Amino acid sequence: MMKILMAFLWAVAFVSYSDSQNTAGAEEPLPGPDATGATVVEEEDPFFKVPVNKLAAAVSNFGYDLYRQKSSESPTNNVLMSPLSVATALSALSLGAGQRTESTIHRALYYDLITNPDIHSTYKELLASVTASQKNLKSASRIVLERKLRIKSGFIAPLEKSYGTRPRILTGNSRIDLQEMNNWVQAQMKGKISRSSRELPSDISILLFAVAHFKGQWVTKFDSRKTSLQDFHLDDDRTIKVPMMSDPKALLRYGLDSDLNCKIAQLPLSGSMTIIFFLPVKVTQNLTLIEESLTSEFVHDIDRELKTVQAVLTMPKIRMTYDGAITETVKQLKLQSLFDSPDFSKITGKSIKLTQVEHRAAFEWNEDGAGTAPSSSLQPARLTFPLDYHINKPFIFVLRDTDTGALLFIGKVLDPRGP
Repeated sequence: MMKILMAFLWAVAFVSYSDSQNTAGAEEPLPGPDATGATVVEEEDPFFKVPVNKLAAAVSNFGYDLYRQKSSESPTNNVLMSPLSVATALSALSLGAGQRTESTIHRALYYDLITNPDIHSTYKELLASVTASQKNLKSASRIVLERKLRIKSGFIAPLEKSYGTRPRILTGNSRIDLQEMNNWVQAQMKGKISRSSRELPSDISILLFAVAHFKGQWVTKFDSRKTSLQDFHLDDDRTIKVPMMSDPKALLRYGLDSDLNCKIAQLPLSGSMTIIFFLPVKVTQNLTLIEESLTSEFVHDIDRELKTVQAVLTMPKIRMTYDGAITETVKQLKLQSLFDSPDFSKITGKSIKLTQVEHRAAFEWNEDGAGTAPSSSLQPARLTFPLDYHINKPFIFVLRDTDTGALLFIGKVLDPRGP
C-alpha cells in the first residue's frame, strides 16, 4: 500500500475541516496477521478486475521499469518516454515468438500475472480506448525485418487484427529505408514529430519502432496574459528564467507524501486524461526515491486519495522531444535473450533476433484549454489560507488515462529548456 498521504494539507495545519474528516489522511495498515494469527489479504481493487484495466496496469508497470532504467542511465538529463508505445511493439512481437521467447517477453510485460486467455484482443481494446480522437494521443508501433525475409502468413494476420499494423521488410538501401520510416512516422503522427536524419543500422535483423505524440489541452485553460518569465531552480546554486503559466485560483487535486517528501498534484486534461506532478519539497535533481515508488497500483491509489483544493499555481510551458535508440535500456529489463538466441519461428523459418529498438516521442503543454472556468461540480476543500503549488524546480510528471489507468507518457524535467 502507498503510505501517502497524506499528511494532507489539513494534516499539516493548512486545513480546517470537520471532525468527521480528520482521519482522512490516516495511513491504512499493510496486510498482516489478524488477532487469530491468520494472514489478512487485501481484496483486489474492483478497478483492476476489468480485463482492459488489468492489462493496462501490467504494461504500465513495464513502463515504470523502462522509465526507471532510462532515468538511471541519464541522471543529469531530462527524460521523456511513451512506455505504452514500446510495450505495444514488444507485445506485438510476442505473436511471432516460440514458447520460450514468448514467456520472456510476457514476464517483462507482467502478463504472467494476468489470467486473461486472450491478451492480444484485450490489447486491441486498450489501444482503441487510449487513442480515441478526443484524447489527443497518437501512438504507433511497428516491426521492421531484415531484407529478403520470407514471413509466415500465420504471423501477419493476428498482428494486423490485434495491433493494426503489418511488418515492414527493409530494402537494404539505407537512404530509401530511412525515407520510408520517416514517411511512416509522419503519417502516423499527422506531421507532429520531426523527421529524423539518423541513419538506420546496417545489420538489422529485427527493429522495433515505437512513436508517440501528445499535446495536452487542460480542462480549464490558462490566461496567456498571466504567462511571464519566472525563476526555475535547477539546483541550490543555479536559477534560470523560463516562461511560467499562472492561475491564482486553480482547482487541482493535491496531497503531501511525507515518506517521499514531495507534494503531489493532479491536473485534469480533456478526454479523460490527467497529469500527476511529483514535486520534491526541496530543490533536488535526485528524484530516485520518487521514481522507485512508481507502480500502477501506487499511482491508482494516489488518484483515489488526492483531495480537490484551490491553489495559486505556476508551472512552466513544456515541449519535450526524444529521438533515439533505447536498445540498451530494453536489454536491462531481463530481455537480453531477445538479442542473443531467441525463438521467432512463428515469424519465419530463418534464425532472426532483435537488434534495435527505436523510440521517437514528443510531448507538450501550453495555455490551451477546453474552457475558461472550472467545473461547477468540483468543490474544493476550505483552506485556512491559500495553497501555493509552484512547479519551479526539478519534477516528475505522469500522463495517465483515467478510463483504463494506462501510463501513456512519463517525464523527468530537470531543465524546462532542454530537449
